[in-house]
Amino acid sequence: MDKVVVFWFRRDLRLNDNAGLYRALKAGTPVLPIFIFDKNILGKLQNKQDKRVEFIHTAITNLDVELQKLGSSLQVFYDTPDKVFKELTTNYNIQAVYCNHDYEPDALERDNHVRLFLEKKGIAFKSYKDQCVFEKSEVTKDDGKPYTIFTPYSRKWKLKLNDFYLKPYPTEKYASNLFKQKQVKSHIPSLKELGFKSTDLVIPSTTIKKQLITNYKENRDFPAINGTSRLSVHLRFGTVSIRDLAKAAQGLNETWLNELIWRDFYMMILSHFPHVAKNSFKPQYDKIVWRNNENEFKAWCEGNTGFPIVDAGMRELNTTGFMHNRVRMIVASFLVKDLLIDWRWGEAYFAEKLIDFDLSANNGGWQWAAGSGCDAAPYFRIFNPTEQIKKFDVQYEYIKKWVPEFNTPQYAKPIVDHAKARIRTLATYKVALSESIQTNLF
Repeated sequence: MDKVVVFWFRRDLRLNDNAGLYRALKAGTPVLPIFIFDKNILGKLQNKQDKRVEFIHTAITNLDVELQKLGSSLQVFYDTPDKVFKELTTNYNIQAVYCNHDYEPDALERDNHVRLFLEKKGIAFKSYKDQCVFEKSEVTKDDGKPYTIFTPYSRKWKLKLNDFYLKPYPTEKYASNLFKQKQVKSHIPSLKELGFKSTDLVIPSTTIKKQLITNYKENRDFPAINGTSRLSVHLRFGTVSIRDLAKAAQGLNETWLNELIWRDFYMMILSHFPHVAKNSFKPQYDKIVWRNNENEFKAWCEGNTGFPIVDAGMRELNTTGFMHNRVRMIVASFLVKDLLIDWRWGEAYFAEKLIDFDLSANNGGWQWAAGSGCDAAPYFRIFNPTEQIKKFDVQYEYIKKWVPEFNTPQYAKPIVDHAKARIRTLATYKVALSESIQTNLF
């Protein structure tokens, strides 16, 4: 049997500047690259026209083309990781399995399961930091405790940052150590074989547009302007390097750099406080009595609330798999604070629809809007959807694009009175939080 080490691609779908791949190649033993379409994950996706699956399928097809040029190829599996590694250990003399860290609870459980299986066979499982600049406990308070407020965290993050942390991993130097397949062309299952259908997916460019980043602070809040990088999906699946982006941001725009730091911050929070994946960071917020009106939730999901900027955002999401960051905050505030619907309902809907869905950032954003998060908006901060239009879409350009029937008799009537809803929400939050305070006293 061929002696190999395996590199397992997951959220790092690129050859260049890939930490785990670099270390696998540098080890000297031929590197067998693999990717697994995990049945455990795909089986849970009810929408069979999922843009994320198509994005991944496109990315690994491109990855295989690159590997073919180097005389290797990507072995692609459609199965559970357990079964894949049983097959691989039968067919190859595997010395070690390399990959990059994942931080989400389900992924950690999966990796631990694979690690235990491999260790029983005397095979090392080696994982490395790749998808963030600083992880876990690399940026902490002086006493070693994790930050729970972003601003001091970001200050320490920037103080710690130097060229060492942004230095790329030169995988190209060791590309000759890729395993040379005897039968070079590997089979990549089609979307149909995976049980999915093609979509109208438009993949944004990976190019860092310097002018856009330079003007990011001035333009980022206006959804009708092409003022954001649209690189979030590439960061999510690792088709770009976080180090490349952080290095570019250093010289162009600190506000854009802060967005990358928020990403590290929320990953760090998930590592230290894993309960946030299902519960409020601040436990007292789990005492809130939500209305959870299913008809109103349906109207929100479909973009038929009668609040044009909310509806525009939801229709953009449903159509493209993307939503402008400012609008994400507006629609989240509306669901939680106007409709008094549990933030977890909105978080789950975003998780289903967003092509750039990332558990830590999505969870952090929703808990920020709900007031329940580690560094959240205060519970009494409630966005007024009408005022948000005056600030960020005064010409109704964004709204007219996504809500063409706006200002016609066909447009939905508002499903709630914002002023009354605000009073209702403040009262509901006060009851829950005051009860929590009283409970803690006795």
